[in-house]
Amino acid sequence: MNKRLLAILGLLCAVLVVKATDKDYDFIVATDGCGDFTTVQAAINAVPDYRKAGPTKILIRKGVYKEKITIPGSKENVHLTGEDGVVLTNDDYAAKPNRFGENMGTSGSGSIYIFGAGFEAENITFENSSGPVGQAVACHVAADRAVFRRCRFLGFQDTLYTFGEHTRQYYEDCYIEGTVDFIFGKAMAVFNRCELRSKRTAGCLTAPATPEGCPYGYVFLDCRLTATDDVKDFSVWLSRPWRPYGQTVFIRCEMGRHIRPEGWNNWDKESNEKTAYYAEYQSRGEGAAPERRVGWSHQLTDISKYDIYELLKGDDGWKPIQ
Repeated sequence: MNKRLLAILGLLCAVLVVKATDKDYDFIVATDGCGDFTTVQAAINAVPDYRKAGPTKILIRKGVYKEKITIPGSKENVHLTGEDGVVLTNDDYAAKPNRFGENMGTSGSGSIYIFGAGFEAENITFENSSGPVGQAVACHVAADRAVFRRCRFLGFQDTLYTFGEHTRQYYEDCYIEGTVDFIFGKAMAVFNRCELRSKRTAGCLTAPATPEGCPYGYVFLDCRLTATDDVKDFSVWLSRPWRPYGQTVFIRCEMGRHIRPEGWNNWDKESNEKTAYYAEYQSRGEGAAPERRVGWSHQLTDISKYDIYELLKGDDGWKPIQ
């Protein structure tokens, strides 16, 4: 490569970095070296533990980053922003052997693990690319006060693991796809204006494991439930309780014809019908069939307690929507 071309490339990198710095990012990640780091994990590692001065803002430039990423609990208030076309991906799955020859298991299969409180992500695709091989988590979220805006979660079974017990998570204008139980876990999570995309096989959208005594589990507000062309009509359940006290509520959601008229599944345990809480309000579309839903589910007439701020404020007044 001649000196003139090298100089042009160097100037281009300098311009890009200055442009990002003007946007007040602390670190920039770029696969081509035009940033502070070439991997997302390296940028995470550089975040000071328990930083108190404010959020650490990281810009990820366009590209596919094949990494197994962990944001530990000591890295609080990490904010990731992606340029269009950013994909964080990996291909582990539950039955894949680890270095000791043991199965990784569902929890070990994640592409990214988020433990640090106050995490935010915007305009990023989180992917598990292993394919239809059983449980394979794209995003494992154990953090309290976690926010995802305009993000995509791609996978098959067990795509999004809302792991953290007694944590609050907020998803806005996101796209989440999968086959079986592709949103599952213990967290209290609100999904606002999201698309839930069923693909390939009949299955179940959600599998909450809401702990006993928690007032809320999953709440879907103004979401769209869609399916790929190969999903059979009326073959997908809205939810089944992974744990006895699982909770899922759909409010003003548009449901495609892939949704079963019964709606809700008891996971082959009649006792779950007495403990799980499943409800809807003003569902619409070909998959909305309030008169045909299972008798132990609920059709709401009052949704005043499902205000987003009231759902998520907790004891600290957290308000992810300004």
